[in-house]
Amino acid sequence: MSLLPDTYCPPPDNGLDLVYHDAALLVVNKPAGLLAVPGRGEDKQDCLSARVQHVFADALIVHRLDMATSGLIVFARGADMQRELSRLFRERLVSKRYIAIVSGVPDPASGEIDLPIIADWPNRPLHKVDHQIGKPSLTRYRLAELQATATTSRVELEPVTGRSHQLRLHLAAIGHPIVGDVLYGGETATRLMLHACDLSFPHPLTRETLVLSSSPSF
Repeated sequence: MSLLPDTYCPPPDNGLDLVYHDAALLVVNKPAGLLAVPGRGEDKQDCLSARVQHVFADALIVHRLDMATSGLIVFARGADMQRELSRLFRERLVSKRYIAIVSGVPDPASGEIDLPIIADWPNRPLHKVDHQIGKPSLTRYRLAELQATATTSRVELEPVTGRSHQLRLHLAAIGHPIVGDVLYGGETATRLMLHACDLSFPHPLTRETLVLSSSPSF
């Protein structure tokens, strides 16, 4: 199984959706369907990092989003800033919030999902919950609103840890997979209904808190 479809069809390059930039860093809104970094093969070289570096030659990626996920990604301007921004992520000094549409209605309406995660190696790129050897993984969630159909709901998600597929797997594990998630049993949709909407962190030079937002298209 591959995380990518047989044919990679990235969205058109209509220019960067640049949310913030200065001499130290960039924050870009990634469209759904675009790789964050190059994949394997010549046909998978079009990605957000390549598009950003075409405009900002010194831009270096700090963290990633799944190809199917849209929203905010931070790029460093140069290696020194990449090391500092990576430290902020590693030490959990970056607050992240996502919006998702999920199947059903979570009950209770807010809470924590504390389930250890590990790669499901025979079935890569899938991950799985494993209480023996999984890495500690914590997600906070809050019901934001019921959708008009009453069969889905909009939730706010805060990943305290940053494991691969954490939000997707955690929501599926409690019976509320994200709509459009073909890997973890989500309802069929035109895209994965998951968007990285808010970031806040201390600026690596000024130490003032940056608060950045991006509204989802769904």
